[in-house]
Amino acid sequence: MAVPHGPAGVGQARHRMREQLRSHGVSDAVVDDAVLILSELLSNACRHGRPLGRHNEVGDGDVRAAWRVDRTGGLTVEVTDGGGPTRPVPATPSVTARGGRGLNIISALAEEWGVRDDSSGEVTVWVLVNEGHVPPDGRPGPRGIGRAPGATRPVGGGSDVTGAAGLDGLDFADAFDDAG
Repeated sequence: MAVPHGPAGVGQARHRMREQLRSHGVSDAVVDDAVLILSELLSNACRHGRPLGRHNEVGDGDVRAAWRVDRTGGLTVEVTDGGGPTRPVPATPSVTARGGRGLNIISALAEEWGVRDDSSGEVTVWVLVNEGHVPPDGRPGPRGIGRAPGATRPVGGGSDVTGAAGLDGLDFADAFDDAG
């Protein structure tokens, strides 16, 4: 789907993704992860990338959001923008930083993710989410990072982030969807 280059379309894209994935029987846990990943990718595309086409300003033009479930149940989420001055790489923000954690969040939720460059200058960040994925170290918790077919280079890295004790079973997903 085309999403306005700016914050206006993020809620609309989240709502549409949640509806479509639920209607196709994707588990709530995977849907919740995918919706958060989509939000982070769209926010990054609007903050760091240019709109697609000949547009240059935030709010002028679109970025592209896509998701698909493959035959094995793997969910791929992609966001494509017109490229930018920097490459998507996880940051190491200070404790008081107001941003810079998005790709680290994606790294913790994704089985793998990466960046694909197009000859036209478009940049696509893709993320693979699988229910029940076990990281290479065999420990439950965050998912590892690898390389998917079609990626020009793998990006990201594992994390030792674990869930907060006592929060299992809480569903915050709907709190992040816009009304309507």
